[in-house]
Amino acid sequence: MKHVVLILALLLPASLSAQSRLGSTDGAAAIRSHRSGVDVRWENKVGRALSELAILATAREHDQPYEWSLHEMEAIAVGLDPAVIEVVRNRKPLAGLPDKETTVIALAREIAAHRVTSETYSRALNTFGETTLVDVVSLMGGYAATATRLTAVNQQMPPGWKQFLPLPFTPPSDIHPDSRSRLPLIRTPAPAAANAPALYSRQLAPEGTGPGQIGRHGGGLKSLEASVGRPLIDVAALVTARAHNQLYDWTMTELAAQRDGVPSAVVDVIRTNKPATGIGEKETVMIEFGRELFGRHYVTAETYARALKVFGERDLIDLVGVMAQHADDAALLTAFDQQLPAGQKSTLAP
Repeated sequence: MKHVVLILALLLPASLSAQSRLGSTDGAAAIRSHRSGVDVRWENKVGRALSELAILATAREHDQPYEWSLHEMEAIAVGLDPAVIEVVRNRKPLAGLPDKETTVIALAREIAAHRVTSETYSRALNTFGETTLVDVVSLMGGYAATATRLTAVNQQMPPGWKQFLPLPFTPPSDIHPDSRSRLPLIRTPAPAAANAPALYSRQLAPEGTGPGQIGRHGGGLKSLEASVGRPLIDVAALVTARAHNQLYDWTMTELAAQRDGVPSAVVDVIRTNKPATGIGEKETVMIEFGRELFGRHYVTAETYARALKVFGERDLIDLVGVMAQHADDAALLTAFDQQLPAGQKSTLAP
């Protein structure tokens, strides 16, 4: 999907270039070009404690217990004040916290609410500066994507590991005892990172669990395109954009969906949040899966089983990957208020 948006952007005359809080940008890739270039978790200028706070604040907004629990331990290890962690854990008011901590938490909360106010943005910009702020939001987006993957497969903590996040629901019990997720355990080790450590490296994720394990079950975008086709990939992206009320991502994705032949009835069901009836089985399952994933922060055992039957494990994991990427993009597009190109009207009501 990203290559479709990029092509559309390149074809636009300069006078029609889209704008964001960073100036002239055309989508999440253009916003990411403002990053510092360092590994945004391990080396960014805010330091490890605030990096872990950004991750925790994101995990809290997604009700993601595995992501939260591992990173709470990491946050304490790198010196984040436990009182700040308690504020995030229990969604307490921010009064009395230091300025930087307040800014990170407020930013994460407003991104999750799909609108970052000008006041919060100005405070974040003054606190961190433009480049570091893009780094911080990129980190939040990356962990929103990770939360999407973990929640889709119902990743739970290994036996003996404590889960530290209070949840408004009881997670489904449809997991394998060894992987502690809906995915059977694959013991093939992931290749070691060549340079900087990747997310969830340094043995932070217990063996057989976490995003590395999830990734081993997918085939990648080319495999997915060959198997299910572009229209269904567009549906996964549209469901995600709709769930995040992301006007730019929705509109640009709908343009691609029209070109790829997604039926207008399917687009209308997603746009208006209508019941997913009267459309194809695969589209119905994809829509219901995405709505549970982003709306409830868990996918029921029944919906997951149905999706697994319709798509198979490899394609389902790759479709979740599409949704994860668009959740990542949504954080950046929302934080920096990405506007549509001049003359292009939004096809999604705010």
